[in-house]
Amino acid sequence: MPALHYSPLRPEDEGFMRQALALAWQGQYTTTPNPRVGCVFARQGQIIAQGFHQQAGLGHAEVQAMADAHNRGINLAGSTAYVTLEPCAHHGRTGPCAEALVTTGVERVVAAVLDPNPLVAGKGMAILQAANIQISLGAAHAEALYINRGFFSRMVRGRPWVRLKVAASADGTTALNNGTSQWITSPQARQDGHHLRAQACAVLTGIGTVKADNPQLNVRGIETPRQPLKVVVDSKLELQASAQLLHAGQVLVAHTQSAPPAWHATHPNASNIEFVNVAPVAAGLHDGPVKTDLHKLLKLLGQRGINELHLEAGFGLNGSFLSEGLVDEVVHYIAPLFLGPGQGMFRLPTLETLPTQTQWALHSHTAMGPDLKMVWMNTHSLEQITTL
Repeated sequence: MPALHYSPLRPEDEGFMRQALALAWQGQYTTTPNPRVGCVFARQGQIIAQGFHQQAGLGHAEVQAMADAHNRGINLAGSTAYVTLEPCAHHGRTGPCAEALVTTGVERVVAAVLDPNPLVAGKGMAILQAANIQISLGAAHAEALYINRGFFSRMVRGRPWVRLKVAASADGTTALNNGTSQWITSPQARQDGHHLRAQACAVLTGIGTVKADNPQLNVRGIETPRQPLKVVVDSKLELQASAQLLHAGQVLVAHTQSAPPAWHATHPNASNIEFVNVAPVAAGLHDGPVKTDLHKLLKLLGQRGINELHLEAGFGLNGSFLSEGLVDEVVHYIAPLFLGPGQGMFRLPTLETLPTQTQWALHSHTAMGPDLKMVWMNTHSLEQITTL
C-alpha cells in the first residue's frame, strides 16, 4: 500500500465531524456486528447531505448520504465528506465506499479514525489519495473511537469490549445480607441500564444471579429492533429449565461439563439455547471443579461478531472478570443510601500493599434522578485498541 499523505485538519473539521457522530449514534442499537458510522457532505460552510449506517446489509453511511444528495438533486462535486470511520475498501454485502466517493467528485475526505478491519486499515484512504482527493485524519478522534470501542476491540484484540455495570449504595453495598437488592437505585438509573443493554451485542450474567434474582436479562422500556444475546456463565450446569431468561430470545450457556442438561431437548425455546464448553484446554473434566475459562469465552464471543459485552453479575463473577484483567469499562450507579454490612461489588484478592498507579480513569459522571452514574475507563484497554 502506498504511503498516505494527510493534509492538515482545518478549524471547521471538528464541528462537521461531531455532526457526523451525532448521526452515527442513531444506529447505536442496530448496526452490530458492523460499526456505527455517520457521514456528512459539506460545502461553503454548510451541510448539503447526510446519512448513517442503519444495520448490516444496508448501505453504509457514505452511501446513505450520497442517496440523500441524489434524492434532493444536489451535486456533491467540490464538497468535503466527513466520515466517522475510514471509508471501506472491500466488497462485503455492499461495495467499497471509497470507490463510491471517488465517483461523486468530492474534493476532500476527512475521516475521524482509520478502520481497524484488516480488509481496510488504510486501504480506503489510499484509494481516495490515488484519485487525487485530499485526505485528512483525526477530527473528533476520541469520540469516534468511543462510539465504536466494541468494534475496535473485536478487530484488534479478537474479543468484545467488556462493560461491567454495577449498582450500589453510597457505602458500596449491592444487596443486603439476606439477598434483597430490588431496588437500591432509582427508576431513572434502571432505565439507563436498559439503554446500555440495548447498545450491547450480548448481556452476560452468572448462575448466582440467576438463582438469586431469576432475571429476564432482556431490554425493557427502550425501543429497540433487536434483543442482545443472553449469556450465562454456569460452570456446573445448575441452570433450571424454568429460568425466565430461557423463555425467549437467543441464549448461550457457558459451562465446563461433558454434556448439556437433559431438559434442553424438550425445552420450548430449545432451538435458541446453545451450550458451549469453556473449560480450560488443559483441564480434566473429572478431576474436581473446573473453573470457567473467561478468556476462552471472550474469544468465542468475538468470533461470533460480539462487539460489546454488557456484564451484569454478582460480586463473584464481577471480581473474576476484574482480577483477570478483562474489564474495559465500569458503569457504576451510586444511590444516596447507606446500608451497612451486605454484599459488595467485587470479590477481589486481598492486597498487602497499595497500588503505586492506577489503570482506571474517570470518563464521565452524570446525575440519574437521585443517583450518580460514574463511568470508569480502563486506560490500558484504550491503548490496546488504538494501535492502528
